[in-house]
Amino acid sequence: MKGLFKSKPRTPVDMVRQTRDLLIYADRSPDSRESKREEKMAELCKNIRELKSILYGNSESEPVSEACAQLTQEFFRENTLRLLITCLPKLNLEARKDATQVVANLQRQQVHSRLIASDYLEANLDLMDILIAGYENTDMALHYGAMLRECIRHQTVARHVLESEHMKKFYDYIQLPNFDIAADAAATFKELLTRHKSTVAEFLSKNYDWFFAEYNSKLLESTNYITRRQAIKV
Repeated sequence: MKGLFKSKPRTPVDMVRQTRDLLIYADRSPDSRESKREEKMAELCKNIRELKSILYGNSESEPVSEACAQLTQEFFRENTLRLLITCLPKLNLEARKDATQVVANLQRQQVHSRLIASDYLEANLDLMDILIAGYENTDMALHYGAMLRECIRHQTVARHVLESEHMKKFYDYIQLPNFDIAADAAATFKELLTRHKSTVAEFLSKNYDWFFAEYNSKLLESTNYITRRQAIKV
């Protein structure tokens, strides 16, 4: 008899909705009972792992395009991406890695031949502020940096970052004493300056003087050998 009452397997849409609810809980419930919170956070981490499995497949099966499309559509229908980014510091290390891979994959998922991540980010460009500021947090820098590089695959996002005050911060981030974070910032800086050639050309035509003055004085003429190497690679 027990088999008759098995719960139906969750659809990708169900999983995104449940993940969103758990993220809302994580975002708003710092003072809830410890045991309940631990249980909810464990469930959230498990859900993120399952979302990753749908998008990337696993050892037993390849990703199914229809499931990926449903997941992607639901993910960007509401603010799940924003919640995932803002709640990332509250997740454990493995869940952060999974979340980073989920965000990366979603940037490439097409629904009806459209990259809906691009549309969402164009309407939520302030998320780039969070990702870029992540370089100032040792625990979050590499996760947010990886997400940022995937987001700037979209030309509108790259243009926003190039034209923002954040560009000047990269000169400081590339000189950070933590080698891994400095290298990650340099990789993002390079991506910004090489991926979308027409946007970069437009940016440099407007900002040539200050950009190269900073580039030369802070990076190419740095007393730090590693910083100089990073600058030459760009």
